[in-house]
Amino acid sequence: MAERVMSAATRETLRALGQLVAAQRRSRRWKAADLAERAGISVPTLSKIEKGEPGVAIGSVFEVAHLVGIPLLTLDDSADIVRESIAARLAIVPQRVRDSEAAIDDNF
Repeated sequence: MAERVMSAATRETLRALGQLVAAQRRSRRWKAADLAERAGISVPTLSKIEKGEPGVAIGSVFEVAHLVGIPLLTLDDSADIVRESIAARLAIVPQRVRDSEAAIDDNF
């Protein structure tokens, strides 16, 4: 398998996030096994996250970050960004071709 190519910024971000996860875990006095169990992952996977290794599933990384109190992004902020992006795109689409707001009867 070919080696994954990543920018220096990505590698540094992974390392920094991993160090932050480890520091937060320790400040809460949690053992690695305890956090891994709460996150539904193995201890070796948690170790990879804390080392900043890139092969861990993003969902696992986000779950661990959430559990130790690291806010990666807030749903409200990202939802606003998505809504603004959609509104901007719809502004150039004629009204007659936009999706209707009619309620869909899906009660079978």
